[in-house]
Formats: sequence, structure tokens, C-alpha cells
Amino acid sequence: MSEHDSGTDRDADAAPAAAGPCTELPEGWAYDAEASGIGVLPVDMFRSIGKPVKRREDRRLVTGKGRFTDDFSVAGQLYAAMVRSPYPHARIRAIDTAAAQEAPGVLAVLTGQDALDDGLGPIPHNPVPSTRFDVKLRAPDGAMPFIGPHLLLPVDKARHVGEAVAMVVAESRAAAEDAAELVEVDWEELPHVADSLDAMAPGAPQVWDEVPGNAFVDSAFGDEAAVDAAFAEAAHVASAKFHVNRVTAVTMEPRAALADYDPETGRSTLYAGSGGAVRQKRELAETLGLDPADLRVLSHDVGGNFGARNRVYVEFGLVLWASRRLQRPVKFTATRSESFLTDYQGRDLNTHVQLALDADGRFLAMKADNVSNVGARCVSLSPLSKGSGLITGSYHIPHAHLRARAVFTNTMCTQAYRSSGRPEVTYAIERLVDIAAEEMGLDKIELRRRNLVAPTDMPYRTAMGSIYDSGEYEANMDRAMALFEWDAIPARHADAEARGKRLGVGLANYVESSIGTPKERAEITVAPGGQVEVVIGTQPSGQGHETSFAQVVADMLQTPVERVRIVLGDTDKVSLGGGTHSGRSMRHAGTVMAMASADLLRKARTLAADRLGFPPEELDFTDGAFSHRDSNQTVTLAELATADAPLFAARTNEMHAPVFPNGTAICEVEIDPDTCRIEITRYASIDDVGRCINPMIVHGQSHGGIAQGVGQAMWENCPIDAESGQPLAGSLMDYGMPRADNVPFYDVGISEVLSPTNPFGVKAGGEGGTTPALATVTLAVLDALRPLGVRDISMPVTPERLWQALHAAPQATESRT
Repeated sequence: MSEHDSGTDRDADAAPAAAGPCTELPEGWAYDAEASGIGVLPVDMFRSIGKPVKRREDRRLVTGKGRFTDDFSVAGQLYAAMVRSPYPHARIRAIDTAAAQEAPGVLAVLTGQDALDDGLGPIPHNPVPSTRFDVKLRAPDGAMPFIGPHLLLPVDKARHVGEAVAMVVAESRAAAEDAAELVEVDWEELPHVADSLDAMAPGAPQVWDEVPGNAFVDSAFGDEAAVDAAFAEAAHVASAKFHVNRVTAVTMEPRAALADYDPETGRSTLYAGSGGAVRQKRELAETLGLDPADLRVLSHDVGGNFGARNRVYVEFGLVLWASRRLQRPVKFTATRSESFLTDYQGRDLNTHVQLALDADGRFLAMKADNVSNVGARCVSLSPLSKGSGLITGSYHIPHAHLRARAVFTNTMCTQAYRSSGRPEVTYAIERLVDIAAEEMGLDKIELRRRNLVAPTDMPYRTAMGSIYDSGEYEANMDRAMALFEWDAIPARHADAEARGKRLGVGLANYVESSIGTPKERAEITVAPGGQVEVVIGTQPSGQGHETSFAQVVADMLQTPVERVRIVLGDTDKVSLGGGTHSGRSMRHAGTVMAMASADLLRKARTLAADRLGFPPEELDFTDGAFSHRDSNQTVTLAELATADAPLFAARTNEMHAPVFPNGTAICEVEIDPDTCRIEITRYASIDDVGRCINPMIVHGQSHGGIAQGVGQAMWENCPIDAESGQPLAGSLMDYGMPRADNVPFYDVGISEVLSPTNPFGVKAGGEGGTTPALATVTLAVLDALRPLGVRDISMPVTPERLWQALHAAPQATESRT
């Protein structure tokens, strides 16, 4: 992506090219079939790919045989409990551990000073995306941003409510928790700030002395001069300010970690569910000053992730440290309230967007000012970065300019949360398009049609420099409208009105990006019995990788899918891999597994030629066996493998090119104006995922993604009391969630417009359901309330907020009087 690091005036050195068809592609963007060693994969070779193969992992998961973190225990294990800050911002004057040390069953009470004395360092978060084509954000002076050191236990200040400042280790969980209550901390309460806009105001409390004003990232992108010229000539300008609220993942299993130190070998084993065991191992080894060879991380079944578990938590390092000090296993399992306070959270973006249009409703230019609340430390800039590249959405907007800022506050850290940054900017552009349509007296669907990027423009360079690889955006909208039975809306509207309800419909187009860590590795072994083992670094957190990955290798090796076993989540077996995030899994893993399969077949072909007595190039490979047309002899892969020399191939691949899944979603709601109850009565979506490896799994991902987006739009919220700085959602009594009885049946369809960036044409299917859902629900509610004069409402659109909006609307007030 083209980028312009900002200085004090944030002027670009050279204006980027205007948006439009991309005639010059950057090196490494498109898939190089020749260099890959795979070539072009013919469709007729696929036997398993594209089929709804049942998930093999489900039997284990639904019969209580899952291997979640809290399922593991080790003989003689101890239990850890944390002493947490009750204040959003407070100096730690002293910590008195004497009473806790004397409590029954307590073996250790450890503080931040103890950690420093033992040489522990901060968690080495790398918040700036590492791919070549991702937006790179910088500090106001153009340098790499200061992210705030993330020590396992702070020694100077607590910077958010719930931050751990001491750890108690005892023989039982109850004993540890009781002793934690005895730890006395001498606090000096300090001024705090929770809102990102407030944090940038003059005189606001400083979260870090190193960052006056709290804005540690301030970058500008796009052609500001061209945008200003377009706005000056515009027939109409639509403008709006939105806040996309903060949410949390609410994983089924609260985060947990079990560390087991072996004094004989000097090795530590950590059981901790995450989105990437290899990354966790690397970062934890650095934090604790360990040789990576002395640390093994096991991440098997993950009881919920959505991005919240893709970065290291302090408790993971703390139990490893305590286990090595005490030479006994140490386990920590968070309570649900601890998770609400201290799981990495998501969203929290303030945005001011403006759209310039000509008299015919053609989009001319866009301005955006995005402010991301990262919390007390910067764990990830992915939400701000990924959203920055997609502010123009699915539309041809010739010129755009963005100011992107990241701000420290006295809140829990935010992190990449399902579809990281894309739902926020989709929400902004789709709401802005509806506003423009209303203000100009245009049909909102027709306005979208006039401005959608056309298939003939692909690959298409946006005004932000993103290069959309492929897509049929208008066709997506038409298919979604047909699935939704758009033409029957008037009849459904009349029916709802007859029952005293108000019906509303919201439509949102979306495009999102799938990039992710660029490196991946696959190791494939064929045993003498024909069983195939695949070691891969991209591990699942519920996405069905054990099934879909097996489908890829089964087709490449022309072997039954039942014979393929996927090995993941154990760093003693998996040496490299980017983990699960950013919709990268199938694209990266599928590509490298195909490469390794091709390498293995080349080796096998040479062996088969020696066995059969024919030149390798004359052999055919069909149904897992090599043969020659002039002979009735065959030899299978299983027969070529021996106990001493199984067939083996490994490949490491680096892939930087992003892909851009896209689609359309439509939501219909009925609102009871007396009770302000909202019911979603219909929801339809079309998602272009590129090549669909397993449609049943993709449909499941779509359903879950929609529920997650709908949940944020209607119920989920992590509010903070501005005066006290206290989080107001500390349990499931305070935090609304989607349930089976409050979400509708979804009508979902899959579009397969293949991407030219990888051998299978895969885009991604795990995040598309979430990306437009915030917009569709909100737009549907506003559509229902528009006749009553309601023009704006913030998420979540709870009955209380509807009631407030209705009572503030002029038409509603007049109708009551």
C-alpha cells in the first residue's frame, strides 16, 4: 500500500496515484506459478476440495474429549492468583507481602521488583504489521512509535483497572485467592482518562510520560490536495462522526495457563490455548530470558479466540517464571470477571468521515480522521492499520485522505478482534452512503450501484493504495437482494405496520483484507501404511483446520482424506508458523501444503521410476499410484515409503500479497415502538471467499461471524464510568450476548471469484460475516425509525437507546402530543 509517514505538517512527499484499475502491479503481488513449483492447479484434480466434508474434530469436542487448557493438570501443581489494581491510574508506593507470605499453603508472593531482580523483561509485542503491502503507522515525528513496555508486573504504576501488580502461588486455588486479599498495596491515586478524544485534549492526564498528549501514532495517507480540490467542486458533502464501541471476546473458556518446569532437563512446558504457539514461544522465551530450546508451548483446543488470544498475556509468563523459581508446576485460570477486566478487548474507534459527491451522486473524494483507543499499552496496531487501507470500502472514490491516530488511555489494551479494523470502517462508509442518499433525495441502492467498483476494474487500486485483487461487487448485491426477497419488502412492511410494528431494512456492502504474518511452513510424511502426517504452524481455534487442511493434502496426494492427519499446536513439532489471524489460515497453509506436496511427489516420482524402470517424466500419477501406459505395473506412495525412509518433504513459504474478501449483507428488523424491543426477522448475506475448500465450514463461519457482529450492534458493550474509570461490564449480568433465541435463521450464500494471488484462488471466509453486520443492523434500525425523525443512534442499539432517541426526535414528540 502506498503510504506517507507524517511529520508535523503530515504532507506527503509525492501524491499517490488516483484510484482506478491497477495497470502496474508491485513485485510479489500476483501468484508466480512457475516459481512456486506447483504450477496452475487444474480444477478437475479436486476430489475433496469444494465438498462439505464433515468436521472430524467435532466428535472429540462435543463428547467431552477436547484438550482445552484447563483440562490439563500435572501432579503436584500449585495455583496462582493475581493482586489487581482497583484504580485506573495509580502509583505503586509500596507492596507489603508479609501477611500473605504467612498465610496457610502459600509458597510465594512475587512482585514486579522480584521480576526485575530475576532479569525478566517486557513482552516484546510487535504491533506494526510485518507484511510488505500493509499500512505502516508511525509516530508524529515519523519514527517507530513508542508502545509502552509491557512488564509482567509493573513496578511504577498501574495504568488500568485490573492490572496485575503481584502474584500469589499456593497449594490450592482457594488458598492463593485468600492470600491475595492479604497483600497490601500503598497506592497514590492519579488522574485518569478513558476516552481517546478526551485523552488528546490539552491538560489531559498522561498515561506515559514519554508521550505528551497520549497520541503516539499520527500518520496521514492519500492526496490531500486532490481531496481538497474535489471537495471544493462538490455539489454535496455528507459528513458524520461515529464511535464504534469497545467489546470483548467472552470466550467459552476463560484464559488459562499451566507451566511445568523439569529441573532435570531445564525445560519448561506451557499449556496455553492461543492463536499461535510458535509466536507465544518466541515472545515468552525473550521475556524470561530463556533459550527457546528450553521452552515448549502446547496449544491444543482453544475455547474461543477471535483475536483476543493471539498475543501473549502476562499470566503466561508469570506461571512460567513461578514454576522455574519453585520447581513445581503452576496453574492459573482466570475467573469470568477477571476476563472481562483483563482480556484484550476490541474496537473502540472514533471516526469523522466526509464524502464529496457531484450532482449525479458520483463519489468524488473522501476525508477520514480515525482515532483508535489502544488502552494502556499498544499490543497491536492491526485494527487501525487494516482499517486505514479500506476506508473507501467497495466504492470507486477517486481521491481520499486519512489521518490515523492511536492514543493511550487508562483502559485495558485493545487488540485485533474478529475482522480487525474492517467492521469499523465499513460501518462508517456504509452509514455515510445512507446519509448522502437521504440528503440528496436519492435511492440508497441506486447510489451504491453508481459507485461500486466494477469487475472490469480489477485489480483495482484504491485511493489509499490498497490493490483489490478480484470481485463482483454489484453481482454480490443483486444476489443478496434476491436471497433476501427484496421485492417483497413493501408487503412485509405493511404486515408489520398492521401489527403495530415498525419495519426497517439495512444493506451494507463490504470489502475486507486478509494479510497476516507472511511466513508459513509445512512438513508432510507418508508412512508405509499410507497414513499421511502433516505438521503445520497455522493452528485452529474452532475453524475446522483438521478437516479442511486434510482436504487440501488429500487432493494433492490423491489419497483418501481419512488417511491425512494434521499435527499442530506443539512447538516441539511445529518449528515455524504464523498462527490464526487476519483470515490467513487457508490461504497461507493451503499454499505451503500444496508446495510441500508437490516436492514430495517429485521425490516419489524419482523413486517410482527406479522401481518401475521407466524415466520419471513418462510416469502417470493417478489415485495415489504411479504407473506407465506400456506396463501393468504400479507403485503407490505407501509402497514407496519404508519404516527406515518414509516419504518426507518440507517447505517454508513467504507470501506478502493481500487478498480482499467481499460481499453484501442485508438485515431486516421489526421494532415495537411501545416497548422499543428490536427483533431481527430476516438476515441474508453473500460472501466472496475465493475458492471455497469446505462450504459447510464456511457457512458455519458465516453464521458465527454474523452473530458476533449482530452482538456488538445490539447488545455487547464495555463501557467505562468516566468519573471513576471503573469498567461497568464485569460479568455476564452486565454484558449482553447473542443467543440462539435472539438471532434469526440466516440465508447465506457463497460466491467464488478466484484470487490471482495464490494457487487455489483462496481469499478468506472467517471474518466476512462480522464485517458488515454492525452497519446492517444499525441501518435497519434507523430505517425503521426514520419516519419518526430519528437520524442517528449509537451502538449497541438497546431498547433504552431507542427509547431515548424516540423521545428526542421531533416527529415522535409531536405524535405523542
